[in-house]
Amino acid sequence: MPSIYDRIGGTPAITAVVDDFYRRVCADADLAGFFARVDLDRLKARQVEYFSTVLGGPAVYTGASMRQVHRGLGISRRHFDRVVRHLVAALTVAEVPGELVDEIVAALAPLARDIVVPRAPRSGLGRSGSRIWVWSSTFGATAGR
Repeated sequence: MPSIYDRIGGTPAITAVVDDFYRRVCADADLAGFFARVDLDRLKARQVEYFSTVLGGPAVYTGASMRQVHRGLGISRRHFDRVVRHLVAALTVAEVPGELVDEIVAALAPLARDIVVPRAPRSGLGRSGSRIWVWSSTFGATAGR
């Protein structure tokens, strides 16, 4: 069976989903603060690399672990769930079949334990200017539902 990477349409499809995903997340008032001082072009390139690696593509992710990247940001379960909704919406707009969306969510679900803090601060937006690789935190929240 072809990899999820191949079935979604490879790098062009992943790039389109990542672009739409970040447009949505950055427009969300509850999430935009995480990206206020982030180099979005660099972040998107890393996300495409990571996504491609996790979904069985040829790219090799060379960045820091998800635990390291998200440390200290105060990402709550509420933030995590909002990000998941934006990812699912971006995948849906890209006409990724529902079964494949479920596979993608399941493939990335284990990341939740490295990203969500047990008790995030009430302000919830983490350090100003912190870098966050949100798309990866997106997938785990709806896995198994």
